[in-house]
Amino acid sequence: MNHRAQIRRLDDGRRLHLHDGPIDLVVEAFGPADEIHAAYRAAGERFVTILDELCTELSFLRQACSAEKEWPQGAVARRMTAAVMPYASEYFITPMAAVAGAVAEEILASMVGAANLSRAYVNNGGDIALHLAAAETFVVGMVERPDRPSLFGTATLTSDDPVRGIATSGWRGRSFSLGIADAVTVLADRADTADAAATIIANSVDLPEHPAVTRIPARELDPDTDLGTRLVTQAVAELTEVEVHQALAAGVRTAECLAKIGLIRSVALTLQGEIRVAGEVLNSKLIPSPIPERTLVHA
Repeated sequence: MNHRAQIRRLDDGRRLHLHDGPIDLVVEAFGPADEIHAAYRAAGERFVTILDELCTELSFLRQACSAEKEWPQGAVARRMTAAVMPYASEYFITPMAAVAGAVAEEILASMVGAANLSRAYVNNGGDIALHLAAAETFVVGMVERPDRPSLFGTATLTSDDPVRGIATSGWRGRSFSLGIADAVTVLADRADTADAAATIIANSVDLPEHPAVTRIPARELDPDTDLGTRLVTQAVAELTEVEVHQALAAGVRTAECLAKIGLIRSVALTLQGEIRVAGEVLNSKLIPSPIPERTLVHA
């Protein structure tokens, strides 16, 4: 039995906090009290099994994804692998690129399967899985920098929208990045899909070998990283306006390709105060000035 996991209601009485090692989730469900209780019970029961389940296949999950390899056995590991597989032939990517989104999806699935909810979300460090019943909406916040969250706009997602997953990547975030984007926030059909795409797009926002960018082998920062000796960004000095535009344009091109083939719905990219938006959802729904309501703010 897992005795490490911590499961508790937050002080507001509405949200559930689940913590186990590197996994830290904030969960909120909406509906009748008994349904919320059932959803939270299911979330807790599934949560205590996830980290140990992932650890049994960790060596596989840290290896570059390939169509020739056998698939993992665990449900979350299989979600991770499916999310990164579309990129395997063109990019270096491991299933770990989708771990946060896949965990969020798995917990949300357990909640929705156990209870009749109007709305729910699972926020895994800024990678968010959403549930919206008919006629329901969520307001989501877009941040410029995950290390010091500041909203540059909001978007209202309705039950008619296909978006059910949000993920953010960038060199200032909690994970390593090969690119120089401050933040790349992706809206997709699922959180695991958004997570993988955010990694790919953030890596493509780059100025290769530019002297203003400080990079270091990932293994020097974390001996267990799946990135090995690949150079990850540690600092980006002030860039010229032209250089910022050049780096963001590279990211937008990648994002537009992914949107065209249906892997993502929208993306917001930020670098040194400049913002670019691509995709159908944000182009039509992004409101530049934040609204003073409870929102899902991802970092």
